[in-house]
Amino acid sequence: QVEAVESGGGLVQTGGSLRLSCTVERTFSNYAVAWFRQAQGKGREIVAGINFSGTYTYYHPDFVKGRFTISREKENNTVYLEMNNLKPEDTAVYNCAAERSVAALIQRQDRVDGWGKGTLVTVSS
Repeated sequence: QVEAVESGGGLVQTGGSLRLSCTVERTFSNYAVAWFRQAQGKGREIVAGINFSGTYTYYHPDFVKGRFTISREKENNTVYLEMNNLKPEDTAVYNCAAERSVAALIQRQDRVDGWGKGTLVTVSS
C-alpha cells in the first residue's frame, strides 16, 4: 500500500539545498510520517520522522547532524524535508511513508514492499 507521493528531488552541487515534499493521502493525515532513503546498492534507512501533531521529530543520529529539517503542514497533508549542506553521500532515492507512530516508521525501513516511486536526489562533487 502506497499512501504518499514524493516530489522535489533533483541534481545539486555539494553544499546545495533541496526541499522534498511528501503529499499524504487524506486517510493517513493523522499518522506519523517519515522520510527514508536508499542509495544504489545499499539498504533503505530512515532519514527523519515526525509525529501526527508535529510536536515530535526524529532524525537519523549518524548522518543528519543538523543539516535536515522535517516539518508538516496539516492543512494540505504535506510533510517537507528541508536538506541543506548536501553531500555526495546523500545521493539516493528518497521515499516517504506513514504509520501510526514514529517507532513504527523506524521498523518500516526494513520492508521491501509498499514503497512509492520516490524522488531522486543527486549531489555532485
